[in-house]
Amino acid sequence: MNNCVFCKIVNNKIPSIKIYEDTNILAFLDVTPCSKGQTLVIPKKHEGYIFNLKESEYTDLFLKSKKIAKVIDRAFNTIRTCMVIEGFAVDHIHVRLHPCYEKYLNLKPMQPKPTNEELNEIASKIKSLLK
Repeated sequence: MNNCVFCKIVNNKIPSIKIYEDTNILAFLDVTPCSKGQTLVIPKKHEGYIFNLKESEYTDLFLKSKKIAKVIDRAFNTIRTCMVIEGFAVDHIHVRLHPCYEKYLNLKPMQPKPTNEELNEIASKIKSLLK
């Protein structure tokens, strides 16, 4: 899709800090996170509605999201990582992984916004455990 920001990220037309990529799935750090390590996991194929995915695509998205969430938990000693499925703000399915460091999830963007250097450090820590 020409105007889809996530399709542009998939096609390397917009920079992102990738932490996982395979043939069908891409995971990258959210640049406006609510918590340290917040990650977006998307299918590379453009689709706005999760229940339109083929069963194998749906399963793959959730299994990769689970794998990445478990690594985020280990990397940052979280209480847990929560998952939100979206497709409205950006009309492209995305799983938002929210690392939780306190009992209640804060869904307000971090202030100040992390720098690229901080995001790269976070990505390096996650990628080092994601094998």
